Amino acid sequence: MIRVALTGGIASGKSEVSRILREQGAFVVDHDILAREAVEVGTAGLAAIEREFGRQVIRADGSLDRAALGAIVFGESTKLRALNAIVHPEVKRLADFADERALASGERAVVHDIPLLAETAQAQGFDEVFVVEAPEAERVRRMMENRGMSEADARARIASQASDAQRRAIATQVLHNDAGLSELRDSVIQLWHAVVG
Repeated sequence: MIRVALTGGIASGKSEVSRILREQGAFVVDHDILAREAVEVGTAGLAAIEREFGRQVIRADGSLDRAALGAIVFGESTKLRALNAIVHPEVKRLADFADERALASGERAVVHDIPLLAETAQAQGFDEVFVVEAPEAERVRRMMENRGMSEADARARIASQASDAQRRAIATQVLHNDAGLSELRDSVIQLWHAVVG
């Protein structure tokens, strides 16, 4: 089974590529969803977060108060590392389980949609790494129009992530999302069939 990682900076079009791959029948594992599952009520991940950060990050219903946790770890590298040390192993465990399911169901390839692939140094574990790129000005425009962000906030979000050069350094394939959706779709389909046969 071929293991593919899909990544790209914020507003690059990675989610659109993931959607196109799903349409093509790809078994896609969304690591953002896994990260949420890793800290659901009753999980070891949530219990570890409560032990590390205190009851103030737990809502009355027992679920994680993401805003309260964010306020604690934002800009605090030591606390962010502590949070990542809890969440990342849980996400890895869930991702491994997804791989097992894909293999058991006879999938020829599995795609792991990992927004922070370059930042978390996971690329070496994959057979292929698809990186989605779009010009920074276009990404800023998308965040302003689609997410209601200011230009300064959009640029700050881009700056907080790995650079295009860092993502390119781990890529086996780069998908350029600088034309239109039709062109992107054609590129994704062509690449997917080249990889899976």
